[in-house]
Amino acid sequence: MENKIICVPGQRLCRLDSTHTLGKGTYKRQDYIYSSLAGIVNVDDTNNKISVVEVRSKDQTIVPAPGDIVTAMVTTINQDMCKCLITSVCGHELNETYRSSLRRQDVRMKEIDKIDMLQCFRPGDIILARILPMTEAHTFKLTTAENELGVVIACSEYGHPMTPISWTEMKCTKTSAVEYRKVAKIVQDNIQENIS
Repeated sequence: MENKIICVPGQRLCRLDSTHTLGKGTYKRQDYIYSSLAGIVNVDDTNNKISVVEVRSKDQTIVPAPGDIVTAMVTTINQDMCKCLITSVCGHELNETYRSSLRRQDVRMKEIDKIDMLQCFRPGDIILARILPMTEAHTFKLTTAENELGVVIACSEYGHPMTPISWTEMKCTKTSAVEYRKVAKIVQDNIQENIS
């Protein structure tokens, strides 16, 4: 009978070296391979030179991993950071939310000292962000320091939907009031239709 190793998300599995590499359901942090799923560890050593470490799961529980693009809702904000709840990872809806934080220095790449968090985000905003390498257990760090990341859905202070009018402003659809946000540049795929 084969011994099965069961793991949980965030569990360190082994060292990442010349004999072990990342497989499905894993991610790299520092020089180690970690599990991003709850499941059974599988080491594929069919290639004699390098073993692929992967985690297999029946229910495919998705956990955010460093580098993933996530959708999150801003819950609280102060001058140094905002706290968020991650609701989806790479377009896959999560069964449960994960706590995360977005620090002021991770909002954008330029003019970090001039960032006013209240002019970038508000509680209730839906944002696209990237997961940063983990430094603490149980808290994901986010960044929006890319053009494609930032606020994608927002409501005005009056509760009406807003539409982007620039990379730093959104306009209320009912009152035409303008509010500041760190707006995501939405990239649309070019779809070519075949006309027959």
